[in-house]
Amino acid sequence: MNPQQMYTVCTEALGAFVRDAGFTDVVMGLSGGMDSALVAVMAADALGAGHVHGALLPGPFSSPSSIEDAEALAANLGIATCTVSIREPFEAFERALAVPCGGALSGLAAENTQARCRMVCLMALSNAHGWLMLNTGNKSEACMGYSTLYGDTAGAFAPLGGIYKTDVFALARWRNRQAEEQGGVGPIPENVFVKPPSAELAPDQEDEKSLGVDYATLDRILVAFMERRESAEAIAAWGIDRELVDYVIARTAANAFKRALEPPYPDAPFYG
Repeated sequence: MNPQQMYTVCTEALGAFVRDAGFTDVVMGLSGGMDSALVAVMAADALGAGHVHGALLPGPFSSPSSIEDAEALAANLGIATCTVSIREPFEAFERALAVPCGGALSGLAAENTQARCRMVCLMALSNAHGWLMLNTGNKSEACMGYSTLYGDTAGAFAPLGGIYKTDVFALARWRNRQAEEQGGVGPIPENVFVKPPSAELAPDQEDEKSLGVDYATLDRILVAFMERRESAEAIAAWGIDRELVDYVIARTAANAFKRALEPPYPDAPFYG
């Protein structure tokens, strides 16, 4: 499928899921990153901006530019937002878990606790207002297990759950161009396209460094292995380092248990 077709399938599936579940409104975290930006645009297209609610959930490592990008996106779309800092709840968990965790809540445990704090806030908004919570994950990160169980894997529906990261960017570019060709402004700020993707759960964190592979290479491997069922030998024959291919395949296999807990996503043959 081309970006326009993918975008249409995802947007229509989002709208149908929300309506079939008996909801009119949705809520999602707005991180200032590409995934949440594109989901917000899709939700506004599917349901109308007045039915989309974004929550900014800054934590100890959130950058000012990410907050600015999230606010600019919301303004471009005309969606309502609120800001709920997770600093205080996270610091409370740091204190409560310091001794049980060996003297300090640190490393992966600290990063995942921040993601789970965000989930608690989003679900509170969902319950309080009767809004369905959308998941903003993509297939690249789901395959690699680059997500927090009961944190950013939460949500009733994942519009991008069947889309690899490089195509998330392609869909976003297409949607911005569409708006510009119609005389408007692309809803997704340019800075979202050019800054390194980051979960911002640790100092100077970048997703590609955490994954150990750039998204372009990762997606070439994943599409070949997951969608076309090609062997590691065949993929490495393209000139990709065999150790890297084996690493991606092994990590994908090891994280099958996490993918089993991901929310539903559009059921469409995006890559076949």
